[in-house]
Amino acid sequence: MRREIEARDRELTNKFTKDSQITALRQARHYLGDKLIRVAKPHRILDPKAGPLIAVKLNILTRKSLGGIQTDLSGRALDAEGTVVPGLWAAGEASGFGGGGMHGYRALEGTFLGGCLFSGRSAGRSVAGRSVASE
Repeated sequence: MRREIEARDRELTNKFTKDSQITALRQARHYLGDKLIRVAKPHRILDPKAGPLIAVKLNILTRKSLGGIQTDLSGRALDAEGTVVPGLWAAGEASGFGGGGMHGYRALEGTFLGGCLFSGRSAGRSVAGRSVASE
């Protein structure tokens, strides 16, 4: 993990970077609206002045859905009556933007990556026949 973060930080400090996300971030910041309302400038993740890294514990709890395929907590797709559709799973944005709000308790609004990853993990374990509740 450290190697990936350090590689990303190196790209952020390289003004000629070919990293598409950093290039898009820099381009977006040329937009006047972003210049006026953004409070945090892009910075290195491991910059000591940026504060400590914080881990967020996610819980399997669906609070809301912003569209997408209706699923149960194992990622199994449900039909209009709420019955499991055999052999069909959905995760991430397909199951309601960001995993249907799977952040759970005290969710951080505005960040859906955690929900996408977490719902994908739950669905993957379900597909593999492993119970999510057993861990």
